[in-house]
Amino acid sequence: MHDLTSTTMRAMVLHRLGDELQIEQLPRPVPGINQVQIQVEACGVCRTDVHLVDGELPNPALPIIPGHEIIGRISALGPGVKGLTVNQRVGVPWLGWACGKCDFCSSGQENLCDSARFTGYQINGGYAEYTVADARYCFVLADESPNTPSAMELAPLMCAGLIGYRALRFAGEAKRIGLYGFGAAAHIVAQVLRSQGRVFYAFTRPGDTKSQQFALHFGAAWAGGSDKPAPVALDAALLFASAGPLVPLALRQVKKGGCVICAGIHMSDIPTFPYADLWGERTIRSVANLTREDGLEFLNLAQKIHIRTKITIFSLEKANEALASLRSGGLQGAAVLAIRPTDSDWHQSA
Repeated sequence: MHDLTSTTMRAMVLHRLGDELQIEQLPRPVPGINQVQIQVEACGVCRTDVHLVDGELPNPALPIIPGHEIIGRISALGPGVKGLTVNQRVGVPWLGWACGKCDFCSSGQENLCDSARFTGYQINGGYAEYTVADARYCFVLADESPNTPSAMELAPLMCAGLIGYRALRFAGEAKRIGLYGFGAAAHIVAQVLRSQGRVFYAFTRPGDTKSQQFALHFGAAWAGGSDKPAPVALDAALLFASAGPLVPLALRQVKKGGCVICAGIHMSDIPTFPYADLWGERTIRSVANLTREDGLEFLNLAQKIHIRTKITIFSLEKANEALASLRSGGLQGAAVLAIRPTDSDWHQSA
């Protein structure tokens, strides 16, 4: 049972790039103007967290508490917060703040705001018992019930689901889609594709038969190594793996007019390739972050089509182990930190 009178919390903290996270006892964060304090129930472990810890993302705010797939309950309201209440369940995504005034923000592209700040990167995230978040960037979620996913099942939707959905939107009406890297994002996108009657083909690391079987379980028409040709010409390819050499490989699999969409925040360098592979009005584009509109659309869709996530659960103290599993490609689906035991504990404590 949690002691709501305590003023401290446990958190996993990154002090220096390349080091392991350290478990620490810290003061609970106090919500400022237009912020809410959240008692974290669960936090997904994203590959972007691996890139952060490994020093592959520029200019993080150190020390930092990682984690941007947060599910929790509001435990306190800061001044000026409207429309939210204590004990309400919310989700917090990667985009944690945007200026709301620049040309990007004014045109519905807040994900490109030059002043944007990101959860678990410049803003302390969810690898902790408590966090604070801008109330404008919290998604209200239904309470847990027999008909709704648990907090741990919901957590991967906050990034793997949202980024996958934005990437899919850029594929337009493509009917035959290649998914490169079949992990957290791809197994969620696969459920969207199946609900829409679209066909998808899964490309994994060569020889990774477990991931290929995982993809077939989620409805892939074919699954094989990324070194293999697609059985048909693709209308689009979504790249969830962070390996730059996959871009020219995927480009050769899409037909004229097709697109290759790079969904990761970080990717290794893309090697050179012949212009002939791009010719024929093929395109390559990146996906940068997300917008709140993406979140609302996707979460409504996820509820409508009953998306379920395949998760491997770790305790807060095992966050380094979770990161290592992602780094090695050693798990299927998504990794999630279980931080607060049960809803009954909450109500008993309250």
